[in-house]
Amino acid sequence: MESTFKELSGESVLDLKDKTGIGGGVEDVYGEDRASQDQPITPWTVSVASGYSLLRDPRHNKGLAFTDKERDAHYLTGLLPPVVLSQELQEKRLMHNLRQYEVPLHRYIAMMALQERNEKLFYKLLMDNVEELLPVVYTPTVGEACQKYGSIFKRPQGLYISLKEKGKILEVLKNWPEKSIQVIVVTDGERILGLGDLGCQGMGIPVGKLSLYTALGGVRPSAEYAELLEEFMSAVKQNYGEKVLVQFEDFANHNAFDLLAKYRTTHLVFNDDIQAGTGIAELIALQISKETNAPLEQTRKKIWLVDSKGLIVCSRKGALQHFKVPWAHEHEPVKELLDAVKEIKPTVLIGTSGVGRTFTKEVVEAMASINQKPLILALSNPTSQSECTAEEAYTWSEGRAIFASGSPFQPVEYNGNVFVPGQANNAYIFPGFGLGLIMSGTVRVHDDLLLAASEALANQAMEENYAKGLIYPPFTNIRKISANIAATVAARAYELGLASRLPRPKDLVNFAESCMYTPVYRSYR
Repeated sequence: MESTFKELSGESVLDLKDKTGIGGGVEDVYGEDRASQDQPITPWTVSVASGYSLLRDPRHNKGLAFTDKERDAHYLTGLLPPVVLSQELQEKRLMHNLRQYEVPLHRYIAMMALQERNEKLFYKLLMDNVEELLPVVYTPTVGEACQKYGSIFKRPQGLYISLKEKGKILEVLKNWPEKSIQVIVVTDGERILGLGDLGCQGMGIPVGKLSLYTALGGVRPSAEYAELLEEFMSAVKQNYGEKVLVQFEDFANHNAFDLLAKYRTTHLVFNDDIQAGTGIAELIALQISKETNAPLEQTRKKIWLVDSKGLIVCSRKGALQHFKVPWAHEHEPVKELLDAVKEIKPTVLIGTSGVGRTFTKEVVEAMASINQKPLILALSNPTSQSECTAEEAYTWSEGRAIFASGSPFQPVEYNGNVFVPGQANNAYIFPGFGLGLIMSGTVRVHDDLLLAASEALANQAMEENYAKGLIYPPFTNIRKISANIAATVAARAYELGLASRLPRPKDLVNFAESCMYTPVYRSYR
């Protein structure tokens, strides 16, 4: 089981009394001005460092950006080459170095090494070059990194919880050095992307997903497994409080649905694999119901699901898993996807199965024969498991498809036109979604909050994006996108009475932006 911890705020273990810094901020033990008291303060016993200890502290290390004055004050003179670089120049040099690597996994290793030695520079690099580096630290490269995690492992990132810790999970959680935790990502490593059970090697997913610290152990389903999860969830609430956000990540379906159903009424939990997987169907049905005032049972009938045994129909109800039953409609059994497309004549084809190449030429051609602009979403990760490629979708549909995929694809030229495939990446949603929950003090995740997040994202797609075949706004604006999603989610939480942080901020977008981490070096005195 893997859980990832993110410290968003903290306080000193000694009462040092906050000193006012620039712009009403506070000052940490290095004399570093900080934007607000919400930013993390490393415990005094850990953070008072100098010399090599400071250079090995990724939160405060600035590398060659330490000024001569800072080097004298913190015993760094002679420990660094006698040159001072700006953070901007550091960023340019690192990007130049990264681009020398031809193998994506080598870039991934270099980025993880940077995160371990200079946290601010890592995040600045990622934020300023998000379209180029997101495929490196997340899908698709993170899939290969997980498969080879044992070979590239250098130092642990987080907590590992296994059956050996059963009965003492609370004590294990207390070993984590940060005490004010607001977000945890937890997985058992059993369903890593479309790659199956990778056990502890699934560590790469949460690290890449939220850059959070992780605890992991690949335990197969059993009574002990359920007891271990129960103890973990209880210990999390006891140690970190009611408002800690727990994200279930890459659990196998047979556990993922049950865990979400069990804990969503007692804990602040969500699972973007499920609530953005099979959950896509439920959210689409809810949105149609909301916009048309039609009953939910009726709108569900507009959505058809296909699994490994074919079309989900009423005659299969006795053999269906419980979460598939609401989607079983009256129809003759249909085994093949191609036949299902021809029978149902869908407008949209969505792939989330993790099984590659299921959208064959015949399937795409059938969609194109039914629709002038077939919407084809091949969402499975990594790239090798994508239902079809962008080039295949555009070519087989004669350039008429509106295409998006879970993993990134390069622009495609067809008949003199250049199509830019959109990436339907959950990274659009979960950072802003989580921020919205945290900044509002939301205590439970409601489906309406997920709808609010999706509406906020959709509202930021412009006509010029559609003209290029893009159904999502560009990732270059991800910080603005996330702030707007956070504000919309928080607003809905306040409307539903789920928010506990009062009074409600007047301008939620500005408040969201003020809560966001800024990876800029500050002066040490």
